[in-house]
Amino acid sequence: MRQVLVLGGTRFFGKKLVELLLKAGDEVTIVTRGAHAHPFGDQVKHLKVDRTQVEELEAAIGDARYDVIYDNICYMPKEAEEAIKLFAGRVGKYIVTSTLSVYPFGEPRKAEAHFDPQSYLIPKPYPHEINYGEGKRLVEAVFFQGAPFPVTAVRFPIVLGEDDYTRRLHFHVEHVQQGQPLGIPNAGAMMSFIDADDAASFLEWLGRSEATGPFNACSRGEISPGGIVELIEKATGRTAYAALETDEQHSSPFGVPEPWYMDISKAESAGYTFKELSDWLPPFIEKLAGEK
Repeated sequence: MRQVLVLGGTRFFGKKLVELLLKAGDEVTIVTRGAHAHPFGDQVKHLKVDRTQVEELEAAIGDARYDVIYDNICYMPKEAEEAIKLFAGRVGKYIVTSTLSVYPFGEPRKAEAHFDPQSYLIPKPYPHEINYGEGKRLVEAVFFQGAPFPVTAVRFPIVLGEDDYTRRLHFHVEHVQQGQPLGIPNAGAMMSFIDADDAASFLEWLGRSEATGPFNACSRGEISPGGIVELIEKATGRTAYAALETDEQHSSPFGVPEPWYMDISKAESAGYTFKELSDWLPPFIEKLAGEK
């Protein structure tokens, strides 16, 4: 029986990952602050710790060793450095959730080589205030340049699903249904997405593979914000009111200035097959449109 640690794991695709691990017979420990209840009962060991409080985390972990660690809540380079110190010699493989945001907007389609964490300059001391994308770039750089154990970084785009607490797709459906304006600066910018089930499935698969290094992970195919709006119009029977600029409250969470999509040939060459975007996004939009 494998020993698996999940940092984060009570929300969205992290919860789905834990479900898959339990179904496979793994012994799972989750680390969260305890702010959100989980449905796993005594099937998991739950350490209620803030991972940014490294001494508390170290005390909670004790002398445990893990076959795989999934880190879904590492946002800053300091957290990555602390994880390396804590888990060196105690983990078989470390999988950290990263993001499409490590890449800049614009063409071409982003392959893993477009951001190389092995050569990325790590500033010392670490900056106190950095944006999400730069935080993840430095997280990857710290892990890949400093970890003595195998590391994989999974670069996800926007993840969609029924349990999405950010409600980014819901936002668009509700705006069209209510006749509210949608601020979309570039309706034709192609984007990558992935659904939460596929995200969890890929993470679970990676934990059983020999693959290491950075991996892009998204659905096959891409769509523009304008294409999403067209699907919503079809599902709702309403006409959308899109504009290049609106008040911030109406700005699309998918409002990117340029194309922002990924190449997944590395992951698929390693043996994983992602879902087709066209197979799950239209019916998901129809489902959201039918909810009251």
